[in-house]
Amino acid sequence: MCVLVNRGLNLTFLKTLTVLLLALAPVSAGAETFLLMAEEDGCLWCARWNKEIAHIYPKTAEGKAAPLQRFDLYSDKPEVTFKTRVRFTPTFILVQNGAEVGRIEGYPGEDFFWGLLGTMFERAKIPVDQTG
Repeated sequence: MCVLVNRGLNLTFLKTLTVLLLALAPVSAGAETFLLMAEEDGCLWCARWNKEIAHIYPKTAEGKAAPLQRFDLYSDKPEVTFKTRVRFTPTFILVQNGAEVGRIEGYPGEDFFWGLLGTMFERAKIPVDQTG
């Protein structure tokens, strides 16, 4: 009889735990915000961005608000609704809820990149916590 009571308690506990975990889980993968980088092999501007920005980006407020994801322009097909076809590398696409909300085509250098990125976040009304 003790075994049946313990089993009943364990099932109740597991059901409760499952409900809690589902409630805490993200609604869908499409609900997240991220920065998508289109790149290709041999892209000199991609390499320059990787050298100047890639190691810094995840540590920034922008990187925390929109983590970087990458895709190869000629082999990957990300599940994103683009406003227009991606033609150049690097192209940085701000994605929210599975759809493009902003884009930077090319890499204009470190100084201009951060300004353009900030403007893109502002236009998309995506808050960026600058307090650290």
